[in-house]
Amino acid sequence: MSIRDAVARRRSYSSVTADAPTHEELLPLVAAAASVADHASLKPWRLIELRGEARRRLGEALVEASGLTGDAVLHHHAAAKLASKPFRASLLIAVVASRKPSFKVPDWEQDAVAAGVAHVLSLLLNEAGWGVMWRTGGHVRHPAVKRMHGLADNEELLGWLYVGGIPADYRQERTGAIDPEAFLSVLE
Repeated sequence: MSIRDAVARRRSYSSVTADAPTHEELLPLVAAAASVADHASLKPWRLIELRGEARRRLGEALVEASGLTGDAVLHHHAAAKLASKPFRASLLIAVVASRKPSFKVPDWEQDAVAAGVAHVLSLLLNEAGWGVMWRTGGHVRHPAVKRMHGLADNEELLGWLYVGGIPADYRQERTGAIDPEAFLSVLE
């Protein structure tokens, strides 16, 4: 299969099974994803696997970030729903922009490298037969969520890749094809 075919087949899987790649299965995919364009080869990124108990702690951090506290029934229901979000997949991979001091590579460019690694990793996971969805949200940069991930002052969370098996009944057709002429212009 060509790279273009693999990229064209990529989709986000909002629902996945409990299956997930092992740490050992992830390592060669992460090594391959590290080949993204990286000005000055700073490697301004890192990834964090969240499984099991770590997902519960993330749910608690999301609730803390939301401010949904107290005994009100409405708050309790909303907090429980938010706390359950990390359980949509057995494996979450936190994508972290880990900015390095550089006089020639600004933070935004380093963040773009981290986002590139996440996207290439999602393509590689999809190619390996896994369902992936990159999720973010309003609390991704909240101090409670940052603290839960153990991020340093020079790091920002860019979201999580939710990874799992592809359900047998999942529709495989690709939607949302674009007209490339609408997105590619020529500067004369």
